[in-house]
Amino acid sequence: MRSRGVRPALVSYLLSSGSLASAALSQLVTFAILARALGPTEFGLFVQISAATTMAVQLCGLGASDCLLRRVSREPASYAGLLGHNLLLIALTGAALDFVGLAALSGWLRLSAGPPVDTVTLALMLFGNIVLVRLILLVETVFLAFGRFDQANRAVVGFALARMATAALACLAFRVSTLAEWALWQCAGNLLYATLGAAWIRPLGRPRFAILREELRPGILFSSQFVMRAVRANVDLLMIGLFAPLATVGSYGVARRIVDSGYLAIDALNRLLYSRLARESHDGLHHALPMARRALVAALGLGAVTGLALFLLAPALPSLFGRQYGELSFFVRCLSGTVILVGAWAAAIDLLGASGRQDVRAWILNGANLLGSILIAVATWLAAPVGTFIALYLIDGAIVAVAWLVLLRLAQRSRLNAMASDRKVESTFRANPMR
Repeated sequence: MRSRGVRPALVSYLLSSGSLASAALSQLVTFAILARALGPTEFGLFVQISAATTMAVQLCGLGASDCLLRRVSREPASYAGLLGHNLLLIALTGAALDFVGLAALSGWLRLSAGPPVDTVTLALMLFGNIVLVRLILLVETVFLAFGRFDQANRAVVGFALARMATAALACLAFRVSTLAEWALWQCAGNLLYATLGAAWIRPLGRPRFAILREELRPGILFSSQFVMRAVRANVDLLMIGLFAPLATVGSYGVARRIVDSGYLAIDALNRLLYSRLARESHDGLHHALPMARRALVAALGLGAVTGLALFLLAPALPSLFGRQYGELSFFVRCLSGTVILVGAWAAAIDLLGASGRQDVRAWILNGANLLGSILIAVATWLAAPVGTFIALYLIDGAIVAVAWLVLLRLAQRSRLNAMASDRKVESTFRANPMR
């Protein structure tokens, strides 16, 4: 009987990981096309702006996608209100982020030694990579909330393929070679795919527009974790841009994107388990702890295999992205081990979120990422890039230790509370046997 349960889970994981792997491969091909077409200087600018939009997209919507995934998986009838809640917050926060980002990036890029970037180019990149990307990600979340993993997989792969097709058409067919030209193509491609995504989810129901005040605080706590993680993951790119040539920024940016793609094997596991962890922990966090432990073992194995593969394949990467990115192999090899550490803390962090303990999850991730951002900035300033690598490993190692210690403590407390409740019910029944 056990094998019957394992096979569907294995098939689901293979489909999920296969879709994310296809998406990762498509993203790498897209990066390779852009790296060759734009050249080290323009591509370095693209990497810096993308680092800023990666941070901003996590704040766009104020984490409303979590309540949609969490509540719709339990109560499908709540979908209309939660979808409207998401769309309103994306529109409001997206407009604010575009305005603030335009002013902030204009000033920041003037500090670097690279060429200037005009306002229209920045505006297109901000709108295309913040608002439109958040809407596209919402489509995947909707499908996951309804348990439609095959459609979620198609949405992920489709977006990656659409970006690759846009890059190939722009750079190879129309000979796009500047950041300004690519910004227009990228924004148009994202707009087209967001429109297609809206058509996909339309049969599931129309949104009911209203901001759900009770979900604002959990959503902000949820998004803050990813904002701080994105800041921590991208502050090194922004700092290196102040002290190193844009060609080095380009090489380091490609390396970070390659290693980030390595996390997708773990993300594939987590995206399948999150809704299940939410259901398992409904009557107490301790009920989902065995599943989290199994996820830890699987994630460590996936992380080790992925990290080793990245380390072995690193020398071949400059031939794909261009010989002018000579530092790429060194950067990838130094970063490859972080995949294992991310796998080690992902299961614990996901269970905290799925069980509704976004406050605890936020304190762990935000604290580590806030202190980590400072550590990375200082280490990069003092001894880039080796200092940057040391700081990255220290931060992820600290998250592993703290996340599991806190989770085990909360699981023990949940178990004790459940036992006390059972004893109280039993004593009440004995005292009143006729009830």
